[in-house]
Amino acid sequence: MIAVAEAFCEAGYLVLRGDLPFRQERPHGPPRGNGGPDQDGIRRAAEELRRLAAGKLVCLAGHSYGGRQCTMLAALDPEVAGALLLLSYPLHPPGAAAKLRTDHFPALRTPALFVHGTRDGFGSIEEMQSALALIPGRTKLVSVERAGHGVPPSTAASMPGWLSEIIDS
Repeated sequence: MIAVAEAFCEAGYLVLRGDLPFRQERPHGPPRGNGGPDQDGIRRAAEELRRLAAGKLVCLAGHSYGGRQCTMLAALDPEVAGALLLLSYPLHPPGAAAKLRTDHFPALRTPALFVHGTRDGFGSIEEMQSALALIPGRTKLVSVERAGHGVPPSTAASMPGWLSEIIDS
């Protein structure tokens, strides 16, 4: 996420990068619970960005669980952000393809860019394409060859352009 934040700063974006509440409380290990406090933290960050950016586009971004929480919040409140950048969306737990995390996708209307590795155990590119068909809003899926559950920093420089494509279409 550091490389992504730097790429967006270099492209002229105002960036606010921080840890979700669960990570602040627990520096290591997977998240627990329903994500409510994390969505509240994301909402507060979006409000602060909106205040600082004075009417410009607010884009929420997150890797894995953080991206999932951004999509869930945007599905509940489409006004929270003008766009989403989702890195390695955790479509399902590894080895449990039947446990899809897409119940909220039909309510997602915010333009969303998904950047996903071709070797991601949380969902294949084909599974991601099928899941994105559930989203009525504009989406774009960028696959990163040979990447697992995490996209290499070398892809960060391309992300502002990819995001512009989804916003401007």
